[in-house]
Amino acid sequence: MSTPINVVAVTGSTFRPSRTLVLTQAIVAELGKHLPIRSHLIELGDIARSVGGALSRKELPETVEHELRAIETADLLVVATPVYRGTYPGQFKHLFDLIDLNALVDTPVLLAATGGSERHALVLDHQLRPLFSFFQALTLPIGVYAAEADFDNYQISSETLKARIALAAERAAPIFGAAPAPARRIA
Repeated sequence: MSTPINVVAVTGSTFRPSRTLVLTQAIVAELGKHLPIRSHLIELGDIARSVGGALSRKELPETVEHELRAIETADLLVVATPVYRGTYPGQFKHLFDLIDLNALVDTPVLLAATGGSERHALVLDHQLRPLFSFFQALTLPIGVYAAEADFDNYQISSETLKARIALAAERAAPIFGAAPAPARRIA
């Protein structure tokens, strides 16, 4: 068996239950169908108080430093955030403010976001891509956006969203040498 790919998933929600967490877990599970992975989930809600109180990395407890190193050493990042007032939350941004400037160069990043309605879908291209372009990361061409209507009781209910997750994972796999899936379209 080939060496597992180190997938680090960061979910930017600070609340539970969380549609962003559900979306993140679904993306990681789908990646596991296409690639041999070892995954690590970082929930911002678990570290938000420590992150928010730190002006520099030196002020962080070892538990948060461990999570930052996990992000910096990932083979593939899955980054998902809720959208508040048209963009990602400040705590989410501050977490990435603490990442080394050169740590994510050429790291593939699968972008995802959740919001109340479709009107927030552009957050992927207008907020998240520029953030990871700053780090010179390789943002994957297909991101995943989910609106509140795509969920029922914090479970994914939309077949279109499920297809989009599958397509994003299929398109990520060839980066790591996996055979590309046959081309397909989503509704």
